[in-house]
Amino acid sequence: MSKAKSKAKQVKGKMKETTGKAMDDESMQAEGRGEQIVGKAQETADKAAGRVKRTGR
Repeated sequence: MSKAKSKAKQVKGKMKETTGKAMDDESMQAEGRGEQIVGKAQETADKAAGRVKRTGR
C-alpha cells in the first residue's frame, strides 16, 4: 500500500472518530480509531519494506 493511501486511511479514521464524538456515537468513534490504527500499521509496514529493499535483503 502506498504512503498516501495509508495517510488517507488515517485521516478518514480521524474524521469518523470526530464525527462519532460530535454525534455521541461510541461505535463510530471506535470504528474511526480502528481505521487510524490500521493506517498507521500499514504505514509502518511500508517503511519496513522500504528499508529491507534498500539494504538488499
